[in-house]
Amino acid sequence: MVKLSRKNHFAEKTVFVDGLPGCGKTLFSSIISAMDKVELLSYSYEIEHICQLFYLGKIQLDAATTMIGIQTDLKLYNTMMGRDVNFRASDLSSAVNYHNPSKYFDRLNDIGDSAIPEKIIQEKPILNISVHNMLAFSDPIWKSLGNRCVFIEIVRHPLYMIRQQALNMQNMIATARSFSVYFEKHNNELIYYTKGWEGKYLQSNSLERVIYFMDNLTNKTKKARDRLTLEFKSNILTIPFEQFVLDSDLWVDKIAEIIGTKITDATKEEIKKQNIPRDMVAQGVDLDIYRRCGWVPPKNNSTERDELNVRREDVAKEVGSDALAVLDRLSRDYENQYWNPDIKSCNSIKIHAH
Repeated sequence: MVKLSRKNHFAEKTVFVDGLPGCGKTLFSSIISAMDKVELLSYSYEIEHICQLFYLGKIQLDAATTMIGIQTDLKLYNTMMGRDVNFRASDLSSAVNYHNPSKYFDRLNDIGDSAIPEKIIQEKPILNISVHNMLAFSDPIWKSLGNRCVFIEIVRHPLYMIRQQALNMQNMIATARSFSVYFEKHNNELIYYTKGWEGKYLQSNSLERVIYFMDNLTNKTKKARDRLTLEFKSNILTIPFEQFVLDSDLWVDKIAEIIGTKITDATKEEIKKQNIPRDMVAQGVDLDIYRRCGWVPPKNNSTERDELNVRREDVAKEVGSDALAVLDRLSRDYENQYWNPDIKSCNSIKIHAH
């Protein structure tokens, strides 16, 4: 049997900013891209598809790891020439919204191809990829890239993520706009992450599906992390969204340290653009895209607990008792581990490196 391999590589460091929908990945990716040597926020659905196919047992590990190595190198190679760069001004991931847009416009006219390998050696660029729910399915990534990759895992209170995820369930899942891998079971086409709980998924409404999805992914992520060696665990930094937006200083230093880069004036400006630090978690930047994803500003004179209670009450009207009990457990676990909304001070911040 032929064993696939890729020993040569371009990308010396790839940062994967990961988390569930609604966790705040775009905010973090924009801040990270403003650090020294870090490239513009980008996406790699190819890598996600490879991990999804491996999880479903449809490709071998050597094929998955080889393809991931090729994809990271190809993305960096093309990025260094201005290829495959998003110039759509209204997108948050656009080069126009990068702190130094001319960098990518200049690359369009620079010498490319054979000049790129030496340019990569000299500039030491850090690839910055935002992914969706991938830490739970990341075995092929670690096998392929090893110490050359870092995961910045963004976690957030379930009640702050549930509305965006429900909108995704209602408007995108099982439509042509959903670009994840699906499989067939019981004459139904199901998205990859439902493997193992297909029956519960099919019997649930969109909000209940989100709750069971968060529960399932939380467990899978823990198991995936437990499988890693200590060496690779140290390349994961878990950041609670709430702690970061209330007091980012400690976390920004830890991000720069684990990536192996430096904070710049552009980093500080990007943090300010994201309205950080905030008095309340929900005091985000008022953009149409965030409102379309379910974001609403906090009510006047409300507390952090008030904001959570409003969101729970909305969900409770639409889900059964079993799903609500799971959501309450997820919320309690999150508050015990990462963020107590009843404590105003951030003095109890903990670094969640693994």
